Amino acid sequence: MTFDWKIPPWQRNEDSTHMAVMLTNAGGGQVGLTTESVRGDNATEALADLLMGPGGAGGAVLLPSLIGVVVRRGIDVMWMAQPPIQVAAAGEGEWNIAVDGAEEDEVTAFSAQDTRDLLGRLQAAYGAG
Repeated sequence: MTFDWKIPPWQRNEDSTHMAVMLTNAGGGQVGLTTESVRGDNATEALADLLMGPGGAGGAVLLPSLIGVVVRRGIDVMWMAQPPIQVAAAGEGEWNIAVDGAEEDEVTAFSAQDTRDLLGRLQAAYGAG
C-alpha cells in the first residue's frame, strides 16, 4: 500500500489542522472521549497523525472497547472541550455516531474497523510508528 503524501503527517513540522476525538466504550452505557489536535490535509491524514504520531493512539485502537474516531477540520477549543457527539449502540458491536451542528465536509467519522484497517496499512508501510 502506498500513500500519496510526500511527508507523512506525523513527521511534518506544521501546526495542527484538525481535531480528533477517540470514542471508547467505558461500560455501563458510558462512552469515553479523548480529544487531540492533529495534522493533515484531510481527515484520513489527520487520523494517520493521531495513530502514528508521537504518543499516538495506535495501541489504543487495538482495544476491543474502541467505538470509532471523529475527525473535525479546524481547531475549536470549545468543540474540543465538549464535542457535540452522540453515540448509540446499534447492536452486535455496531455503533451509531452523530455530530450535532457540523457541516458534512467538516466532520468525518471513522468506525473502529476503519481505524484499525488504516493503522494496519500505515504499520505495513512505515513500521510500528
